[in-house]
Amino acid sequence: MSAPTRTPGTLEEGQTAVGPMLGGSYDTTKQESFPQTEPTTLAGRIGRHVQILEQQLVAYNLEARGIQRVEEHERHAVGWKDYLQVFLLWVSINLAANNVTLGMLAPAVYGLSFLDASLCAVFGSIIGSIPVAYIATWGPASGNRTMIFARYTMGWWPSKLVVLLNIIVLIGYALIDCVVAGQILSAVSPNGSMSVVVGIIIVALISWIVTTFGIQIFHQYERFAFVPQVIVLSILFGVSASNYDLSTPSHGDPRTIAGNRLSFFSLCLSAAITYAGAAADFFVYYPASTSPWKIFSLTLLGLTVSFTFVLILGIGLASGIVTNVRYASAYETGQGALIVEGFSPLHGFGKFCAVLVALGLVANIIPPTYSSGVDFQILGRYAAKVPRFIWNTFGVVVYTVCALAGRDSLSVIFTNFLALMGYWVAIWIAITLEEHFLFRRGKGGRGYSWTAWNDRSKLPVGAAALVAFLVGWVGAILCMAQVWYIGPIAKTVGEYGADMGNYVGFAWAALVYPPLRYVELKRFGR
Repeated sequence: MSAPTRTPGTLEEGQTAVGPMLGGSYDTTKQESFPQTEPTTLAGRIGRHVQILEQQLVAYNLEARGIQRVEEHERHAVGWKDYLQVFLLWVSINLAANNVTLGMLAPAVYGLSFLDASLCAVFGSIIGSIPVAYIATWGPASGNRTMIFARYTMGWWPSKLVVLLNIIVLIGYALIDCVVAGQILSAVSPNGSMSVVVGIIIVALISWIVTTFGIQIFHQYERFAFVPQVIVLSILFGVSASNYDLSTPSHGDPRTIAGNRLSFFSLCLSAAITYAGAAADFFVYYPASTSPWKIFSLTLLGLTVSFTFVLILGIGLASGIVTNVRYASAYETGQGALIVEGFSPLHGFGKFCAVLVALGLVANIIPPTYSSGVDFQILGRYAAKVPRFIWNTFGVVVYTVCALAGRDSLSVIFTNFLALMGYWVAIWIAITLEEHFLFRRGKGGRGYSWTAWNDRSKLPVGAAALVAFLVGWVGAILCMAQVWYIGPIAKTVGEYGADMGNYVGFAWAALVYPPLRYVELKRFGR
């Protein structure tokens, strides 16, 4: 469905001047004039100053857009470079040290062999990337941010629960990135003179500066950010490969090994699928005529290639812990220290490469920081009045403090937080797929009115989605396998259980949503 046209140069109610995230230029001529009368209340004066600040951001070619839909006339034409940008964007974001440390968990925590771990990592990340590629196609189609699009499946009020969970995921990812970067920078400093705390603060500060003042520059940078990372990570492969243990089998009895394989497979799936909560955000300035198959294919390819590269690298490094005393000692210090140890044969140049790896994490921190600022605005009308850059600042403060508090427990954060947060995305994906293919698509489908993104009377009530979402969570809880809790069904597999939360949560939600949604449509008509 094409969006209705408006007179160029006009703004919707509550909309600020905008600029494209990917390509194009910012138009600073389409701004609302501020009232000349001075507000009499304190709140009014504060609001006026915030508006002036936003106007100044736009005047300096910086984005001040919030959650408003991007109209068709505000988007830019796409060519082969823009489609290439889709692939490079995901490679640049994902080719980061945090995913290297994720791969380390297979031998170090789950006791898997190199072969078992590699197969689980590759296929787990591919399965998890498919929903991300699907959600990314809705950016050009709708012109709406991902969590605004969630209103069309979850309804006005239930979607806020999804938004809140997505904010936790985004901040959690940034937290992990900061800890890994801090560990690397600390390990390369002379005799560890720079503490992990200082490294965390440096990376968080750089990310805050870019998301607040330079998102347009960042998207230009994303076209080339993968180049230094490919070079230094390839060097790491070359100098460390001789220390990989390719022969030691997985530890445990057959049932325990099966459970550990499934748990690590699920962890890699969760690492990929959590990108779905922000996947459409990066393509809202692509026109509605953009090929969805190209967006889907290039997103899937970019994620698959980058995940495969970094996860296998991490698995290889951690496999050497058993046979290499220096690797074992470094891992006890932290996963970031093991990356630095992998570069050790290169001496000073190796430390330089490690610094580049640490700084490469900035590319992985900026997207969740940016998207969290938008998602905060979706929580309510009062939150929407707070400019995005203020929410970005709040998010940076939160994940920096959490990173400082959890800097000594990275593997625990990974194995608990990441898998747990993947559950809700899998459940939401099940509801989204059924809403589209069963109730919106085809001759009898209801279609989408993208201009109704902020009109709760035209959005689904959300009762069916909320019930299905909660039922899915019940299934996930019964089948999750975490350090602090193993569900009764998950306990039946091996000594440590098997994490099946993603699959059972998806299936249970998919089973109950269609009949509930049918009843909801019959009762409310929307």
